[in-house]
Amino acid sequence: MKLKAIGATLALLLTVGAAHAQSTLQDVLNDGTLKVGTTGDWNPMTMKDPATNSYKGYDIDVMTALAADLGVEVEFVPTDWKTLVSGVTSGTYDITGSASISPSRAKAAGYSDSYFSLATVPLVQSRDADKYKSWEDLDKPDVTVAATLGTTQEKQVKEFFPNAQYKIVEAPARDFQEVLSGRADAHITSNVEAYKLVEKYPQLMIVPVDAPKARTPIAMLLPQADQVWINYINTWITLKKEAGFFDELGKKWQLSN
Repeated sequence: MKLKAIGATLALLLTVGAAHAQSTLQDVLNDGTLKVGTTGDWNPMTMKDPATNSYKGYDIDVMTALAADLGVEVEFVPTDWKTLVSGVTSGTYDITGSASISPSRAKAAGYSDSYFSLATVPLVQSRDADKYKSWEDLDKPDVTVAATLGTTQEKQVKEFFPNAQYKIVEAPARDFQEVLSGRADAHITSNVEAYKLVEKYPQLMIVPVDAPKARTPIAMLLPQADQVWINYINTWITLKKEAGFFDELGKKWQLSN
């Protein structure tokens, strides 16, 4: 019996050791590079400059700080919304920038602890200010609402506007471009992006709804079974929260209006 117990203990230790050896954390440290999946099309979170092939934004600052604390270089790997999760599960990158927490994504990938929240708001052309003043004004058969494939808003648009028409566009196209061009009457996006869009495009406006919908926590996507990596990231997030890192970064990138 003692031999069996010892054998079971050794097997457990080997299993734990193997889990540690296979962790993304150790791979990142060994490789000296943190690979981060980012879309480059979500202002002010991640924005790609095609001329220089470089990125800037809230997410970029977060991941640059994470890599620095790990003592490694950061490499931003281009992805899009429809492949964001599969890039993590396939090992194309070690982690993603900010992503809305959703049950569908959680079926395939792991999440870090959340470090801020956002909500969904609708945008229309400013010339339609008198026409659209509420969520209900958009939920009509003669209204077309756009969303981007693979985003949280792709599912929300059908939930929020069951009576409207939908126009789902695929990256690199974006839903707000459909509104600007007149191919859609409205689109929905996160409040943090909405503030930036109306600042950049005066012809767009946020519909003055009573309240945003679907307040959602934001976190990083990670390999689902890699608890060692998830634990490390969660510890890092906790320490950064206590140091005021995320608060200061939110002010820098104006994550509230």
